[in-house]
Amino acid sequence: MPPVPVASAAPSPVLPLVALLIGLLAAVWAGPATAGSSRIKDIADFEGVRENMLIGYGLVVGLNNTGDKLTNIPYTKESLAGMLERLGVNIRDKTGSMGNIDPKDVAAVMVTATLPPFARQGSRIDVSVSAMGDAKDLRGGTLLVTPLIGADGEVYAVGQGQVATGGFTASGASGSSVTKGVPTAGRIASGAIVERELPFEMNHLDSVKISLRNPDFTTARRVAQAINSYLGNELARPIDPGTVQMMVPPNARQSVVDLLTDVEQLRVEPDQIARVVIDENSGTIVMGENVRISTVAIAQGQLTIRISETPQVSQPSPFSEGGTTTVVPRSDIEVDDGGGKKLAVVPNRVTLQELVEGLNSLGIGPRDLISILQAVKAAGALQATLETM
Repeated sequence: MPPVPVASAAPSPVLPLVALLIGLLAAVWAGPATAGSSRIKDIADFEGVRENMLIGYGLVVGLNNTGDKLTNIPYTKESLAGMLERLGVNIRDKTGSMGNIDPKDVAAVMVTATLPPFARQGSRIDVSVSAMGDAKDLRGGTLLVTPLIGADGEVYAVGQGQVATGGFTASGASGSSVTKGVPTAGRIASGAIVERELPFEMNHLDSVKISLRNPDFTTARRVAQAINSYLGNELARPIDPGTVQMMVPPNARQSVVDLLTDVEQLRVEPDQIARVVIDENSGTIVMGENVRISTVAIAQGQLTIRISETPQVSQPSPFSEGGTTTVVPRSDIEVDDGGGKKLAVVPNRVTLQELVEGLNSLGIGPRDLISILQAVKAAGALQATLETM
């Protein structure tokens, strides 16, 4: 008996519409929750994942008569003699003096570098080179082998290579010169080789401390809550405003890196205190989102007098006798006493946007705004911390 064909039902136009509405509702519901959130990796650092500073002293050779003057910089002269002696070249006489040796192609430099976390033996890092003496230009120079030591006095890397500078100096025979950038400082890309590793193994940790870059009680608690919600257990707790301690679950003791990879992707909305930062040198003002101001009346005005001189030349009529050409002074004086500016009342608990719009309506600049904010803070109406850089 042949199979009976079954007629397929036509797709209902209601199903795509329902799916679309569900997607829109999900987007609306999830949008505000993640609008101001940040990943934990962007607001915090993990214990042990840190850089280390390295420093060293070396010599740059091969300069085009722009190095140190050995008669003025004795440590460059001694370093050059010591380096040559280690290579089997003795430039001292019987009395120990080096005579009048004074090459212009050698410069003493400080070499700095940053050792990345978990840098392995044989990997390369960038180094920065800066002149110490009276060298004028390091362009074209070569850094000789320079040990780079850490804060504990141990050598962690060795640097050497061609120095690349971003500036130059040129001078003429008449004494005029031009300088662009800083020719006495440069970098060597991948100019140092790591010789010593920092002993730190993450897979043997029982707990991990997470350090917030901007310490805050509320943010620390939110980070702990996000971690506990992800792990499904109370394993994280804030121990101070800047530190959250997370216990490593027993099933993740051999895969701490995988655990931290998942934790650092969790999103948290960081909190911040109301703060107004003022830089009086540049006239920069930065206000936090939570800045509020109580009811206060603000007036700003100052007496301004502008005097402009527009002298005119008066000439005698053509073919006149005895006339002379004279300059007739004409002065235009304007006085602005601020009469057009009125007293403005800022209502209670205005937002940051309303505060900025209200102050801008007075027609004042950043310099005057700094004085107003300081006066409002002194009056007790600014509900924020005022910091001056």
